[in-house]
Amino acid sequence: MAAGPRRTQSKRKLQKWLTLIVLIVLSGLFLFPLLWMLSTALKPMEETILQPPTWIPTHWRWRNFPDAFTYDSKSIGYIPFLVYGHNTIILCMLTVSGAVVSNSIIAYGFARLRWPGRELAFAVTLATMMIPFPVLMVPLYTMFRHFGWVGTYRPLWIPVWFGSAFNIFLLRQFFRTIPFELSEAARIDGCSEVGIFSLVILPLAKPALAVVALFTFMATWNDFLGPLIYLLDQKTFTLSLGLQFYQNQHGGGEWNLLMAASAIVVAPMIALFFFTQKQFIEGIALTGIKG
Repeated sequence: MAAGPRRTQSKRKLQKWLTLIVLIVLSGLFLFPLLWMLSTALKPMEETILQPPTWIPTHWRWRNFPDAFTYDSKSIGYIPFLVYGHNTIILCMLTVSGAVVSNSIIAYGFARLRWPGRELAFAVTLATMMIPFPVLMVPLYTMFRHFGWVGTYRPLWIPVWFGSAFNIFLLRQFFRTIPFELSEAARIDGCSEVGIFSLVILPLAKPALAVVALFTFMATWNDFLGPLIYLLDQKTFTLSLGLQFYQNQHGGGEWNLLMAASAIVVAPMIALFFFTQKQFIEGIALTGIKG
């Protein structure tokens, strides 16, 4: 009788170890590009073209990081990475605030208010997720050019203030998990709909709002296609576009400086997720509990 439980326990331990090994291998595969980027960023230029390549630099060149962000040459001029970073942060602030405000208001209307055609409107909103961006790229560019917005940040942040289907769905599902009795109690006490939304619903929806803010920040920070289409002046470039400009101007030459700049650009995203992973996981886990 004791042999059966022992076998079951042994199988569970074996499955646990196999799962752990698979996760470690997959983690190594995902970490490989990041580790190679850091290794190249710390090498002198002559070591980046060695064959076979080396993982650990023979001479650690920490100077690559400040050199990458203050690069100046006679052929291509000054690469203002600090300006790119400032532009990106400003754009992220505008998009994050717009995403949180607009999507929470729209999602509240779909989740907590009753009005004719609500379900149909929500279905149409979700259907917009199936439209790929390349289909809208030319019409949007034509419209923004007619408005005189090409060359400015307006095409990159103003549309965010009109909501997005994914964020609306995410917040709607979370709002539906909040008991309706809380809204009814506040309404009986004389609270208006705006008061219920701002004083009751939003404080309880902080995890979901944090997820929306994090997704929007990451999407804006890493966005390349939008700035490539609408930004014309180098002084308005974002970091993602600045990296591409840096590579094109160098012709793929100074890889150590390019990897150093890339590491600095990636570092804030890693730090942001590291410090906000608790809120991120909590918001994802609590969203969609109620259909």
